[in-house]
Amino acid sequence: MLTATDVSVQFGGRYLFDSFSFALKPNDRIGLIGRNGSGKTTFLKIIAGEMSPETGKINFPKGYKIGYLPQDIKTQSALSVFEETATALVEIRNLELRREEIAVEITERTDYESDEYMALLHELSDIDERFAIIGGHSSDADVEQVLIGLGFLREEFGKLVSEFSGGWQMRIEIAKILLSAPDCILLDEPTNHLDIDSIRWLEVFLKNYSGSVIIVSHDKAFLDFITNRTIEFSLGNVYDLPYAYSMFMEQRKQQRELQMNAYKNQQRQIAQTERFIERFKAKARFASRTQSKQKLLDKIEKIEVEVEDVSSLKFKFPEPPRSSRLIVEAKELIKSYDGKKIVLDKIDFAVERGEKIAFVGKNGEGKTTLAKIFAKTESYDGTLNYGGSAEIAYFAQHQAEMLSGDMTVLDIIDKAAIGEIRPKIRSLLGAFLFSGDSVYKKVKVLSGGEKARLALCKLLLTPANFIILDEPTNHLDMISKDVLKQALSDFTGALIIVSHDREFLSGLTDKTIEFKNHTIKEYAGDINYYLEKNNLELLTQLEERIKNEKYTQYQSKSDVSASQQDRQSKKNQQKEENRLAKQIAFLEAEIIKLEKELTELEKLFQTPEFMSSSELASKKKEYANLQSQLKEKIANWESKSKELEEFRL
Repeated sequence: MLTATDVSVQFGGRYLFDSFSFALKPNDRIGLIGRNGSGKTTFLKIIAGEMSPETGKINFPKGYKIGYLPQDIKTQSALSVFEETATALVEIRNLELRREEIAVEITERTDYESDEYMALLHELSDIDERFAIIGGHSSDADVEQVLIGLGFLREEFGKLVSEFSGGWQMRIEIAKILLSAPDCILLDEPTNHLDIDSIRWLEVFLKNYSGSVIIVSHDKAFLDFITNRTIEFSLGNVYDLPYAYSMFMEQRKQQRELQMNAYKNQQRQIAQTERFIERFKAKARFASRTQSKQKLLDKIEKIEVEVEDVSSLKFKFPEPPRSSRLIVEAKELIKSYDGKKIVLDKIDFAVERGEKIAFVGKNGEGKTTLAKIFAKTESYDGTLNYGGSAEIAYFAQHQAEMLSGDMTVLDIIDKAAIGEIRPKIRSLLGAFLFSGDSVYKKVKVLSGGEKARLALCKLLLTPANFIILDEPTNHLDMISKDVLKQALSDFTGALIIVSHDREFLSGLTDKTIEFKNHTIKEYAGDINYYLEKNNLELLTQLEERIKNEKYTQYQSKSDVSASQQDRQSKKNQQKEENRLAKQIAFLEAEIIKLEKELTELEKLFQTPEFMSSSELASKKKEYANLQSQLKEKIANWESKSKELEEFRL
């Protein structure tokens, strides 16, 4: 069991956490929550060994293995997607190499009776057994299953890692961690670069993982599905409860209410006692009673009310300029690259005034492309008509790079703010995680995430009647997301959001557009309606795939029990394979022993002295018995070997 004892970390004189201790059980699925900068990522780095705490220590069991996914990775692999992913199977690859070495050595040696030769045979048997136990015979299939689950196509397995974007390279890193089967998986914002299908696949995988999992995420639905324990970092305090996110928040609310009630009761008692002392302290006949009351008052252990991080802001967009009913309409719209790679094929789609629309689907299916086309930043073929007075505000991650590098954070927002929001710009910046001296930072020294938040904050101040947002929540914490969601809910103009954040989209949009196979499909409802309908469709597809391919790419919630049965079946099969492998290894050792005894008797039979000795008859009988045993052992070995091969087919 991994344990943390009295761990403390502080930055700038402020403790992120102080003397924090906890124990991680094998079946723990922990969600780390809190505002950005509260200590979540720091705590992950300490567990991963990338940082040391100021005080305290992390204790690991011997041989404990950790898989850590940071928010940002730097990959310089020259391998293909499949090859790079397979590097995670270190033990399997080492066993394969050693088995090849032993095979070569055995074919070259002739000292069949030597101890060294026997040792090689035993080592080979041990390797075969270990190889089977850790899934060596299915390793390629395991790599394929994880890659497809995370959104890769089979035809992409041979492409170089360097050909893929950072988001797709992040998926490869996730795949490597899952395949390496560590005792503890640490994931820092794993859903930022995943689409909804991949998120749902990852959810099921982590839910049923045999080790422990610690996740930093601002995706409430993701945390609710996977976790059974939540740790919150807030204003230097740490709260640890055995509940998933939503239940944790409910329990914390009840805790605060009980604490507040107890605090109020105690304050009333203290005030009442103080009034008694003040009223009667000058009267001699009440002296003993007032002294007694004062002693009781001095001994009271005062209840402290925890400080809650409720810093937030209710924000409204500027009133959108009046527009025509039709905002934009696409007819027979086509988007291709180099005239060959078709992304969108003859799309007919319209956006009307006041509509709130979610774009969903796998990465690479055209969501961002159509958003860019509507934002007038991408070329196309076909017809695109805009209604009168369409004022567009567009946010994408690259928009952050268009901010002036020499301006400060405050300058950017101060220049964009007009009207009644001006007195509130510091509060608005705080909602997007810029507070204190950080508002005086120049844009050129900000991180990528900080620039993205600043660009989004600036966009909120832009008068527009058509807002297009591409993955706006990737760098926001839960409170900031709530600020943005409330503002978008109150927005009266047209809205398109490209997002995989189900909780953020829930109840926000009234139409969902799925991008698939170069075209679109419309669902007349929000993300929950889409998921409900999509689950039913995926179940039908899944049944067909199982019939035709005997391979599962997706696994919905309704498949979990079947999956558990399948895992139990595989576990039983693995157990039987291991049993057969042990029996075969034992038989091989017995055969070697019998052959050695027969060879020794044959040497005796070649000496004239022995052939005339009184032991000849008994030794011949022993020789015949050994031959019979050897024949039986070999037949048994052949039978068991055939049985094992059938298991592995």
